[in-house]
Amino acid sequence: MNKFFVLMATLIAAMGLSPMMAMAQKSNQELTGIWQGALDVNTIKLRLVFEVKRNGTGYSATMKSLDQGGQSIPCSEVTLKDSQAYFGVEIIQGGFDGKVSADGMTITGTWKQGPGTLPLVLTRVDRAPVIRRPQEPKPPYPYRAEEVNYPSVEAGVHLAGTLTIPEGNGPFPAVLLITGSGQQNRDEEILGHRPFLVIADYLTRRGVAVLRVDDRGVGKSTGEIASATSADFAQDVRGGITYLKTRKEINSSKIGLAGHSEGGLIAPMVAADSNDIAFLVLLAGPGVPGSEILPEQSALISKASGIPDQAIAANRDFMTSAFTIIKSESDNAKAKALLNTLIQEKIASLPEAERTQAEKQRDSIQAELTTMTSPWMRYFLTYDPRPTLKKVSCPILAMNGAKDLQVPPRQNLPEIEKALKEGRNTRVTIKELPDLNHLFQTTKTGSPSEYNTIEETFSPLALKTMGDWILTVVK
Repeated sequence: MNKFFVLMATLIAAMGLSPMMAMAQKSNQELTGIWQGALDVNTIKLRLVFEVKRNGTGYSATMKSLDQGGQSIPCSEVTLKDSQAYFGVEIIQGGFDGKVSADGMTITGTWKQGPGTLPLVLTRVDRAPVIRRPQEPKPPYPYRAEEVNYPSVEAGVHLAGTLTIPEGNGPFPAVLLITGSGQQNRDEEILGHRPFLVIADYLTRRGVAVLRVDDRGVGKSTGEIASATSADFAQDVRGGITYLKTRKEINSSKIGLAGHSEGGLIAPMVAADSNDIAFLVLLAGPGVPGSEILPEQSALISKASGIPDQAIAANRDFMTSAFTIIKSESDNAKAKALLNTLIQEKIASLPEAERTQAEKQRDSIQAELTTMTSPWMRYFLTYDPRPTLKKVSCPILAMNGAKDLQVPPRQNLPEIEKALKEGRNTRVTIKELPDLNHLFQTTKTGSPSEYNTIEETFSPLALKTMGDWILTVVK
């Protein structure tokens, strides 16, 4: 899932700042059938489906995460003893342990994956729900789609992707799509949606070639992602520009970049020191450092989730203190020790019931501390996009959804516009589109909890706004 940006869900939950799912205890004796439940992961509900069959005297089963692609994953172990059921999914280091109810209709228990645990209730259903994504294009396409690969500017990294080329003789204008944070494939797949597939299809039908690429270390691309930062990903984008310039179907003077989320941070990095970029489209791109975005993001999402103002304020204070430690202490071991002390002080101040729950999350907290002190997070917290934006001279379209809670438009769009104008860039278009969330879906609240339940992948209004602007710029 696109993590833009890390919300430190484990830490927030450990300090009693997010609601926990209630769990009932009941009992029975048969697993055969289809079971469905949902994990509440930082306000997002991830739906799981287990299909269980008899296998001799025992059971076999497959698991699907409907909102993460829906592929069938074989369970490595399925047992039922004295109304206690267990589903092991070794391939993802996960498992579910729960008690079957007396009527045989529910299994109540705990999902464990790595160091983390979450409550989960499975309910027997007649059939699994069908995930509808009506905007996804289906072949045959009225354009050519070609598998491509090329080297990054950074040694040892080779990137793979899809280049879609309009019908006709060309040469065509082109845009390279840049994904958001986290390990993303070329379609920027998230919660069953493939926004970059939809964008590429739309723009190519309108006469713009589109290159979309698996991130380094993802899909068919090589390279190490664990130690990579936004600056490293910018090198990969530079490699893509170099590749596009070798294609005879592409007009080398009309190559642009469109970056979503972190991609909107990376695109100006490339354009600031290159004469090869004809235009930029920033889709929910940051205009301030991550240390400012994350507390605001967390507060807005928490408020939309119904968390009390007092808890939101306490969490903002905690995040501010944690980020100060990370930015001021470069030694990871020392930073983790200081963060541990900060966390234990917060836990100690909680009511007894919440303190007990937090103590159970020690392993998860340690894993989260590693993420918080990773090279990517350290870079993101300290990098200020404004000096780079001041150096960008090509035309820029900066778009946000008005209900984006992850990169809030009121915090970021004005700073993007101000920086560009201070750099004397007169070709700037700023758009805040009504009723759209961080993924540019039409939404009610903007909360990430709605992402997977919305059938729309990318707003037609956002597609048209972007497409019209690009075609105007590349005339």
